[in-house]
Amino acid sequence: MGKKSLSLLSYHLLFIIFFLTISVIYSVSAASLCPIDFSYVQTVPWDTSLCRSDGGGHCCLTLLSLIGMGLGQHLRETSMFQLPNATVSSSCLSDFQTKLAALSIDPALVPRCFNSSQFVSNTTSCAGIVSTKDWIEKVGPMTPLDTSCRGEVSGLTSCSSCLDAGLKVNSQLTNLNPRNSSKCFYFTCLYAAAIVNERGPLDDSTAGCMLALPLQSSATNNKSKASSKRSSLKLAFGLLGVIIGVLLAFGIIIWYRKWNTRRRLDASHEDYVSSVRASVLPNSGAKWFHLSELERATNGFSQKNFIGQGAHGIVYKGTLTDGTSIAVKQMHDLDSQGDEDFSNEVDIISKIRHRNLLSLRGCCVTSDDINGKRRYLVYDFMSNGSLSDHLSSDHRRRQLTWPKRKSIILEVAKGLSYLHYGIKPAIYHRDIKATNILVDMEMKAKVGDFGLAKQNLEGQSHLTTRVAGTHGYLAPEYALYGQLTEKSDVYSFGIVILEIVSGRKVLETSNSSYVLITDWAWMLTKSGRVEQIFDESIREQGPKGIMERFVLVGLLCAHVMVAFRPTIDEALKMLEGDIDIPRLPDRPLPLGHESFRTSPWANSSSSSERSGTSGSSTSVL
Repeated sequence: MGKKSLSLLSYHLLFIIFFLTISVIYSVSAASLCPIDFSYVQTVPWDTSLCRSDGGGHCCLTLLSLIGMGLGQHLRETSMFQLPNATVSSSCLSDFQTKLAALSIDPALVPRCFNSSQFVSNTTSCAGIVSTKDWIEKVGPMTPLDTSCRGEVSGLTSCSSCLDAGLKVNSQLTNLNPRNSSKCFYFTCLYAAAIVNERGPLDDSTAGCMLALPLQSSATNNKSKASSKRSSLKLAFGLLGVIIGVLLAFGIIIWYRKWNTRRRLDASHEDYVSSVRASVLPNSGAKWFHLSELERATNGFSQKNFIGQGAHGIVYKGTLTDGTSIAVKQMHDLDSQGDEDFSNEVDIISKIRHRNLLSLRGCCVTSDDINGKRRYLVYDFMSNGSLSDHLSSDHRRRQLTWPKRKSIILEVAKGLSYLHYGIKPAIYHRDIKATNILVDMEMKAKVGDFGLAKQNLEGQSHLTTRVAGTHGYLAPEYALYGQLTEKSDVYSFGIVILEIVSGRKVLETSNSSYVLITDWAWMLTKSGRVEQIFDESIREQGPKGIMERFVLVGLLCAHVMVAFRPTIDEALKMLEGDIDIPRLPDRPLPLGHESFRTSPWANSSSSSERSGTSGSSTSVL
């Protein structure tokens, strides 16, 4: 019996030891749920009176700054801006309440000011930022914080500079996520205190400046520490406290004025961006890029990435994060006219989908008080440049064989045909020329640059508009009277055909008798020397009949009289040999020819021709 009793007692002892062990393990694990040590709450000289006399907004902001110190240290150690889940967050708030209770502050203030989900990681909190890695992806490895928030920031000037840098970064984050600007500002403060500043978020001056923690005045601290000292010392420290208080108040006023001015400026810039976006059709399908994406893609719009410059903007090559090569056109700032041209180009390009027309990948509008208004259009990068690049270089022109030239002409015609007949109402390009015909890796042509394009109104025979385009490619009736029709594009297309076939400049100033390429080609054709129009490098590369057909269609399309020009569909059928080319009608003498001054072509005109229709009398149109 004695042995049995001893054995039973041993079992009881083992059970008690096991139970105590489990309890200790559970207690330890429960206590370790929160990764933040809130001991600093009892040692940092923060102004506890705000939470004894005021249980409202001022106390909540003070407690938020106190929690921010712990979150900042957590960010410094783990690279995570917030806590992993609500359970951990609840545990941390419980620990925080315990530290407040030790200072005789009502713990019930905590649940009044905060909820457990407030400090939990969430990809919707601020532009998808959860960790420092996300931060760097969104705002870059270097920000104004890195130059303004290092080292000691207790001074008025240094703290004001740091706060100003924080507002700049917050503005950048707000552009990415306008709905969560307050959360983004909190993340900015945490990053500045925890990552940028060497002293860290638990330092008094860092917390006071970057986390806005109200600290006890110097006079109060010195009184509590030196209550037994002479009254003269108390008076000196009291005066010092007043001076510091005045300086701090002055600093807060300066900071507020800067913040308010920046806020109003940012609001005006945001209003501008919103208004331009609203002016573009909502169903345009164009992606709205953020400026930081384009800056990364183009290496900060560096000279190394510069491609070229045209009448409407500067073009840079870029590479997106997925490896896609793009061309970014930064449009010239022409104030309200620039906004109209930008919206017009986005609107028109978004309507077109054709293999021979350069489609729009996306766009960007931004505004700030340093660089002003900026607008960007993003296209797929065309590795072979423009047709003009190939025609202007002797070496590259020799590589442009007759089959390639023939294909480019037909592809341009198909692209124009889509603009004139594939869309209702029709779109008139207004600037068909060699520099606006781009060539991809397979030497396939795409018509680009729709900055001047106009969409016709249904049922109208022509548009009357301001003249815009390139000298040498403009149809006479459009250049003289601003009357725009589909035949205006046909005229420019005819010039391009002659330019491609001959390799000659559109305007040849070295020969005073034949300035225009059309006059020169007409003279050779009428004298039976069509073969001399062909570029020397291609004269033996194709059937003479087909090559001559292209010259004749080019002359017909570029005829000065509207009525004699074919439509682009008719021109395409002529080029492909589906229909016969009519007899080439006579045309006026060259404008540079000496007999032109006495020719009846020089002075005759009629109302019917000015409207773009044919009449019985002859005119330069």
